[in-house]
Amino acid sequence: MKVPFFDIKEQFSELQNEIMEEMRHVFSECCFVNGRYVDQFEYDFSQKFNFNYSVGCGNGTEALVLGLKACGIKPGDEVITTPFSFFATTEAIASIGAVPVFADIRESDYTINPDLIENLITNKTKAILPVHIFGAPCDMDMISLIAKKYNLSIVEDCAQSVGCKYKGNYTGSFGDVGCFSFYPTKNLGGCGDGGMVVTNDENINTIIRALREHGAGKMGAEASMLLGEQKEVLTVDEQFSSELYDPYKYYNYLIGYNSRLDAIQAAVLSIKLKHLDDYNNKRKQIAVAYMNGLTNQVRKPDYSSDDMQIWHQFVIRTDQKNELCKFLAANGVGAGTFYPVPLHRQKAFHGIYKEVHLPVAEMVCSETVCLPIYPEMSDEQIAYVIECVNGFFD
Repeated sequence: MKVPFFDIKEQFSELQNEIMEEMRHVFSECCFVNGRYVDQFEYDFSQKFNFNYSVGCGNGTEALVLGLKACGIKPGDEVITTPFSFFATTEAIASIGAVPVFADIRESDYTINPDLIENLITNKTKAILPVHIFGAPCDMDMISLIAKKYNLSIVEDCAQSVGCKYKGNYTGSFGDVGCFSFYPTKNLGGCGDGGMVVTNDENINTIIRALREHGAGKMGAEASMLLGEQKEVLTVDEQFSSELYDPYKYYNYLIGYNSRLDAIQAAVLSIKLKHLDDYNNKRKQIAVAYMNGLTNQVRKPDYSSDDMQIWHQFVIRTDQKNELCKFLAANGVGAGTFYPVPLHRQKAFHGIYKEVHLPVAEMVCSETVCLPIYPEMSDEQIAYVIECVNGFFD
């Protein structure tokens, strides 16, 4: 039997008729960027997860960049984050000239250890960027208390936690902004790249919407004022305005980005959003089967029962990581090794953090193996994965 690490073909097959019909409407209207499909998805996303504002953007990395910029993070500012995440987390910080500062993780759930954050705060610290890794939430109570005490922004990386709750509230609602990814392999995945920035702050919403479209027009002017930029008031002769020509768009008040969610992705994501709870529940069922069936010779996830994980990944740990992965591959089972290199050891940061030692993250990176977990897995496939893992240790 073969069990791929991830398979999106069956999910598309189940929704194919609905998706293709919606694509027919998108193409017949020829409204491919922003427009009613994006507006509808942003509205549906806000309604489902209780956000005041949701702003679609190009991808999850750009969501982080927009979120950081909207919170006023500038070159030279320090942002405290985790060393155990996908590279985009620190790439977003560094790409705007800010400095990632790493706090080690908790061994129990692989999230940033809030007990280590306060000692890292300096007069340059402006934000905390927690990552809800593998679909499990960070300790947002402690992080929020620290942020409030030191007047720091919170930018939540929710790329792997869409639909995840911490003590009854959805991730993304605790900080100034929450940043989501809709990469095809995510729990809510599109048919290409896509992202979302959410906030409950009206001013931040204005800034994000301006930044995602070149800092232009009326919204760009308003955003520049909110960010403390002193610009001239926008004046345009509106007699030349038409449905196809907006003269305001050629007046730019901020250095922004071209990071818009296209209508095709929005239409697909709106359809899949209706099925997200079912998808996440099926992942939980698979996780329960793994927890009950896998040998105790591997270390299994240890999450708080108060939280609602969405099981973006099911991670086990073993000091025989490479041998286990080879064995699984030889028996037709796909496995992921997220993440083999902690962020402070990435070559892009070579030499910058050479004196930084984060023992828990370094140990976890050397031991983690991600097993297949996606909603379309059959009972036979789940049983086979368990059989293969246990067979290796037998």
